[in-house]
This record gives sequence, C-alpha cells and structure tokens, in this order.
Amino acid sequence: MAVIQYVEPVVRFCAVITRHDAVRAWAVRRLNETWGETFVQTPQMPFEAGGYYTREMGGGLEKTIVGFRDFADPAGLADWKTQTNLWELECAQAIATDEPRPLNLDPGYVTQAKLVLATTKDRDHRIYLRDGMFAEVTLTYVHRQWVDHRWTYPDYRTDDVKQFAQQCREHLREHLKSIRKFRNRPSSKQAPSSKQGN
Repeated sequence: MAVIQYVEPVVRFCAVITRHDAVRAWAVRRLNETWGETFVQTPQMPFEAGGYYTREMGGGLEKTIVGFRDFADPAGLADWKTQTNLWELECAQAIATDEPRPLNLDPGYVTQAKLVLATTKDRDHRIYLRDGMFAEVTLTYVHRQWVDHRWTYPDYRTDDVKQFAQQCREHLREHLKSIRKFRNRPSSKQAPSSKQGN
C-alpha cells in the first residue's frame, strides 16, 4: 500500500483583472480582509487574452497578481474559486461601471515545484476538482527556473510572473525551514516494496 505523506502548505495568490482603479482597489481590499496581508505583487500588466473578455469587461484591461503572506491548504482551491466568483458579482453591484463584469479574479497557489491556477473551463491538460472547478499546472519549477508549457497563458510566460512565482517559492521555503516540515520520503520502515502499487 502506498504511504500517505505530509502535504506541504502553499502560497495562495489571486490575479486581479480590471480596467478600473477603483475596482482593483476594492478587490485587493476584499482579498486582504479575507485571505490576509499581501506580501508580494506584480506590476500592473496589459491583459489582452485575444479580446475574449472585451465584450463583458471592456478594453484596456490590466492585470496584477497578489500573493498572500499566510500559508494555505491546497485542498481549498475549488473553494477559493467559488469565493472569488461571488466577489466578482458583489463588486459589480457595489461599483457602477459601464461593463457587466468589471472584475475578473483568478486564484491559485505556488508550491516548491509548481504554480497552479483554478479555472471553470475544462481542457485536456486540466484536472477536475469539484463543484465545476478544475486545476491547471501553469508553470513548473525545473533546474532552478520556472518553465512554461504549451498551454500556459502568454501573460504567465513573462519575467514578471516568473519572478513573482520565485518570490512565493522562497517565502514558502523559508517557512518550511523554520517549522522543519518538508515533504520527506517515507522512512525505511514505511517505504513500500517495489512490488507495491503507487
């Protein structure tokens, strides 16, 4: 029988996409109130997405990604996406704009090995979680650098985002060192034999 190992906490983050400064400020405030203090944030970046969001969000969109100081359990990813969907609706009611959807929030997390996004859209490379939510490994940490994949969104291929991911990874590693709880291999008494399943 495979041995269940300790699951390390993660650094939770959320991408904030809007064309309105007031909406962005509202979103970051709501995130901080619920998920805690922000410790790192990317610069505001132009967000194009091939015009996919223009009809409901307008033009001139910008994106920033905020990372949270407090660590989280990765099992909560589907819940985070459900919550951010509700915040999008709340924002649309709280701030008057010309667009039906003034805010897009995309939560995810960073581990030592990967950057993961939550999404409601299914694709061949995404794994279903629950409640209509999927997970995507967008970036992978290999040979001391962040590597993108054929499906990685263009804005996640940028140096700004990879630097953000690195800062999150370093923040996590410092925490794991301080509590001395890295995900380790099973001890020799627990290690399954080569005949056992994975």
